[in-house]
This record gives sequence, structure tokens and C-alpha cells, in this order.
Amino acid sequence: MQKLSENMEDYLETIHALSREKGVARVSEIAEKMDVKSPSVNAAMKNLADRDLVIHEKYGYVTLTPQGQKLAAAVQEKHDVLYRFLTEFLMISPEQADQEACSIEHAISEETFDRFVKFFKFLENSARTQKPRLLRNLETYLKTGKKVTCECERA
Repeated sequence: MQKLSENMEDYLETIHALSREKGVARVSEIAEKMDVKSPSVNAAMKNLADRDLVIHEKYGYVTLTPQGQKLAAAVQEKHDVLYRFLTEFLMISPEQADQEACSIEHAISEETFDRFVKFFKFLENSARTQKPRLLRNLETYLKTGKKVTCECERA
């Protein structure tokens, strides 16, 4: 898979989101959503088109190629998993979790993310029937700042 700059990944992620929401992505909508000017979007679209990740006709819609779709979906998956972990297990506010997931998604290696996903799924499966003691203790600690003594420490 191609390695892109954080900025180019953000463009792919934005195009992906707009395409899902509205069916199409336009330069003006990309600019608005990313809080940049249209010339910046046009330059980025040229860069992404040169890499065969988007199709962009001048004054037309922006469409992800199959490779662009694959990369955008991978970035979005990272964001979604990180966001859920930060909000559900670390109880970080949704606004902060969204910003931090965006930062982490660009920096985390594939190997580390793979391990992270496995850890997250392990926690999720463990918590399906009831929240494991470790997570209940963590939740208490995060809320009160007081360490919860495990039964194993009392022996």
C-alpha cells in the first residue's frame, strides 16, 4: 500500500466521507470540510490523481479510484477503532477522542495497529457478557483517582 503524507490521507478520508454522505464529493465541499481554500484542494487532487487514487475532472466531481477507496477505507478504519477505544475504554470525551484518533491514525505503524485491533477485540469480547474486573477497576480509578485493590493483591 502506498505511503501518503498525513495531509493526503486526510483528503482521501474527507472524499470518502463526503461520497458516503452525499453520493459525490466536490472541491468546494472538500475545502469547506477541511477548512482550506479551493486552490489547495485542487493541488492535492492533482497529487492524488497522479498517484491514481482519485479521478478529478476540472470543475467536476472527485471520485476515489479502487486503490484510493482501499486507502481511504484503511485510514477510516484506523480512525474508527481508535475513536471507539478512546471513548469506550479510556472514557475520553468524543470531541477529544476524535481529534486524537485523527493524530494517532497517521502515526501508528501497521504492525502496532494490528496488535491494537487484536487487543481491542479481546477487550470487546471479554466485555460482551460483563465488563471484566480490570476494566471496572480502571473505570473507577479514572473517575475517582483512587486505586482499586484487586483480590489477588490481598492474598
